[in-house]
Amino acid sequence: MRHSVSDLTAVIRDRRTIYPKDMSDRPVQRDLVEQLLGNAVWAPTHGMTQPWRFKVFVGAARQRLSEFLGTEYRRNTPPERFMQRKFDNMTERPLLANVVIALGMVRDPNEKVSLRDEQFAVACAVQNLHLTCTAHGLGGFWATGNAMTGEGMRDMLGLGPKDACLGLFFIGYPRIDWPKGYRKPLPDVVEWIDR
Repeated sequence: MRHSVSDLTAVIRDRRTIYPKDMSDRPVQRDLVEQLLGNAVWAPTHGMTQPWRFKVFVGAARQRLSEFLGTEYRRNTPPERFMQRKFDNMTERPLLANVVIALGMVRDPNEKVSLRDEQFAVACAVQNLHLTCTAHGLGGFWATGNAMTGEGMRDMLGLGPKDACLGLFFIGYPRIDWPKGYRKPLPDVVEWIDR
């Protein structure tokens, strides 16, 4: 074996979503965030397009992001569908997490691989990011609401017209006990086909 499968399995099975409301104000150091992103970029990528682009919001920039999300939610939500609770969550989360990473996806100019393949590559990068957070005892939360993935967010991040933001990833040290997890047993989700 090249690596400890038991250690790898432990990290994979220990990964949890931890919401910003459950994160402490303990700072996450820049070098640690760079390590997280350094692992993220080792995700699989068809044709080596490496479509991920990360914009890291820290400090006062989180306030600017919060205000932007509130404006976007109001702009994209008809008055009869506006929910104050959703607005509050959206605008509070960037202020509660120590680090917020916008998950940009830049299309290969030649479009040599499909849009779906580029999106999947970014999703794999997010999994690497989340697993590395887990290994460091950091909470992570991937949010993908319309205000975080729409054209307004794309433009605010300076991405091109064929590019997209695939959501925001919130990072912070948890102030709660690490949550327990559950998955269905394999026989419930696996079918072996041998003929």
